Amino acid sequence: MGDAKKTMTLNLTEAEMRVLDDLAKKKELTKTAVIRQAIRLYQMIEVRMAAGEKVFFEDEKAQKKAELMVL
Repeated sequence: MGDAKKTMTLNLTEAEMRVLDDLAKKKELTKTAVIRQAIRLYQMIEVRMAAGEKVFFEDEKAQKKAELMVL
């Protein structure tokens, strides 16, 4: 048996809702599934940064790295 689910209301701006709609369509997921993935990703980043790790985006072609800063 899985975790009990709870319902919440989420208020988004029109721009945020467009982004959510676009991501759901591109990934062929529900909006709820996209939000769940985003939560898991954010949690993973928080855990790794709390352990002293850094998160980077790397552009191999341009040979550039940019550190992800999470507030």
